[in-house]
Amino acid sequence: MSTALATKDQNTEVVTFTLPAITDEVREAMQEELEGVTLKFDRIKIPSGGGLAFELPNEDDPEDPLTEKTVSGIILVHHPINAWWAKEYSGEKNPPDCSSMDGRIGIERETGRQIPCVSCPKNQWGSAPPYKDGSTNNGKACKNMRRVYLLREGFMFPFLLTLPPTSLENFNEYLSKRIVQKGHRSFDVLSTVSLKKDKNKGGIEYSKAAWSKPVPLDAETKKVARAYAEQIKPLTMTVAIGADEYNTEEPAGGEEEEIF
Repeated sequence: MSTALATKDQNTEVVTFTLPAITDEVREAMQEELEGVTLKFDRIKIPSGGGLAFELPNEDDPEDPLTEKTVSGIILVHHPINAWWAKEYSGEKNPPDCSSMDGRIGIERETGRQIPCVSCPKNQWGSAPPYKDGSTNNGKACKNMRRVYLLREGFMFPFLLTLPPTSLENFNEYLSKRIVQKGHRSFDVLSTVSLKKDKNKGGIEYSKAAWSKPVPLDAETKKVARAYAEQIKPLTMTVAIGADEYNTEEPAGGEEEEIF
């Protein structure tokens, strides 16, 4: 069972969005069935090399991901994450040696020691090792990213889109100027993300997430979306950070957006 809801923007264009019906019965079932279970959310991946289409899971053939140029949905949850790997990525799916689920306190994997991210030497500009060609890397050894859980129409659980450092500025501006400044929360609007091609200082192309004008949802939609966001948030915070959330194969001269 689902609830069909309509939205309008200032140009009176009407779009419809179907939210899962989170009844008390469904909520109770989720709590019981998923107790102690760590969910693995389907991923929306940003391609390397300046590609303009997202990669999404293909249930029929996992080795051949689906591609979509734009993805729309409701941002139920979003939060910063930080991750640092001691060794250069070479294909292994190793967890980070230190990570933070809130962008504020990092936890070393081996020792469990807690480190404030803002004062950590690995989270300072210029701390990243040189590029493979020997050129200076002015970025951070610890990578600042942001997880965005986007609920697409027709799905029970949101998709996970991890924004790399180069896509943070666009999201920060979208969130502050187009959502918060208008008196909304992220789950009050229908959001649409696409990809734009950009170049670093060395002329190497890469993909950057770009956000379209949000479409406000009606009062009933906001109410349902807020309730579902509160329900799903604790589950999203159990998802461990993986090596595939950050493309470590950065081209020489790569740029990062400062968020501190």
